[in-house]
Amino acid sequence: MTATAEHTYDALVVGAGAGGLFAAARLAHAGYRTLVVERLDEVGGRASTRDIDGFKVNVGAIVIEVGGITEQTFAEVGAEFDVRSPAPPVLYRVGKKDLDVTRGDCGLLLQNLTRQGAKLLSGIGAARKDDGLPDTDELSTADWVAKYTKNEAVQGVFRNMCASVFSVGSDELPARVFLTYFTRKSAFKKFGFSPEGTVGVWRSLDSAFQAHGGQLWLSSIVEKLHVKDGRVTGATVLREDGSQVEVSCLVAVSDAGPTGTVALVGEDILPAEYREQVAAKDRPTAMISINFASQDRLVEVPGMLLFSKSRRLCYIANFTDSCPETAPPGWHLYVGTSVPKPAIGDFDEAAETELLMTDLREHVPGFDSAKVLNVQVMRDGWPPQRAVAGYDLPPTTPIANLWNVGDGVKKYANGGTTACAETAQLVVEQIKQQHPVRARL
Repeated sequence: MTATAEHTYDALVVGAGAGGLFAAARLAHAGYRTLVVERLDEVGGRASTRDIDGFKVNVGAIVIEVGGITEQTFAEVGAEFDVRSPAPPVLYRVGKKDLDVTRGDCGLLLQNLTRQGAKLLSGIGAARKDDGLPDTDELSTADWVAKYTKNEAVQGVFRNMCASVFSVGSDELPARVFLTYFTRKSAFKKFGFSPEGTVGVWRSLDSAFQAHGGQLWLSSIVEKLHVKDGRVTGATVLREDGSQVEVSCLVAVSDAGPTGTVALVGEDILPAEYREQVAAKDRPTAMISINFASQDRLVEVPGMLLFSKSRRLCYIANFTDSCPETAPPGWHLYVGTSVPKPAIGDFDEAAETELLMTDLREHVPGFDSAKVLNVQVMRDGWPPQRAVAGYDLPPTTPIANLWNVGDGVKKYANGGTTACAETAQLVVEQIKQQHPVRARL
């Protein structure tokens, strides 16, 4: 079976998650005839939303960066960016106080936690210079903090900051990664929620993609990427109706993660050294989220609340203060999220879920009378991040016209959907340089 003219594309994108859609929207906007193939019946992947009893419940990522590469991409491709930022976006609960440190007053937070706050601030200040960062990724964030203080509340804050940004505990995240992010990047300050749930932004991006001539096949599976003479030539796609379709392409972009991409190509096609790198850096993280709702306002914060002391709970997010559309009239929608121990590898799912439930009962008066909408366990093939930050592969592959995008190939010290936007920008720029649109099949 060979591809027909109807099924001949400049670019094939595997997966309509954040990375795939960012790449596809950029490609279509640049004039590439682009096909996106998604196995699910909705866009967004691990940053999508499902309707549960009239509530718009996210199945993964809940926040969208504002003012950075994400919003920039929407503007460039002509997609509506409906994201509402709570004010303040993040509060830190220290004892009975909820502290706002989003204006950069980290000292206030640390001084409320420990007398050793000045020492920690000095360490963070040193990290703002390259020679102040740890030399390797062997030192964990938890061990770095322990050099300055043994205070459990401080350890808890850093653990939960790591969990909130990188979906991994401070004992499993390199200190060099955390300090690079904290001193050089947005440090979790500028974000918002979508009134349609997180899927709303991806639907908007998909609309812009299709307005530029892109095609999206939902409920379809790329069974195999075909490689000839070191280049991807096309793919076999299983459509929703059970038919097999052959497509051809000039370039291919995979949002299936490096391990998934290897499976699509076939291990025998790729060099052993690359396969070993993929296996070594295949470190998916894990999180557990409990979405709950109440007709009473249970959480007195407009955005996210992080904790200094908890068993596992790293944050609670309040959606309906800024986006009442996410719940039926008169209801409030929240999510409480934890990172299990360990966050990498196997863990006791039932025990870790119960620890999160116990924390929510303790920190949210009235939780026992709330409506629990679902318990979302993100792990293994559905992780919050496909690789722990600091252990990422490059987006390029040994196949000249095949790239990976997404949170398995992110830039150093980045994470989440922002990393997906960055990798998409990088990959599409390389495609435009190496395979200009005039070279269409």
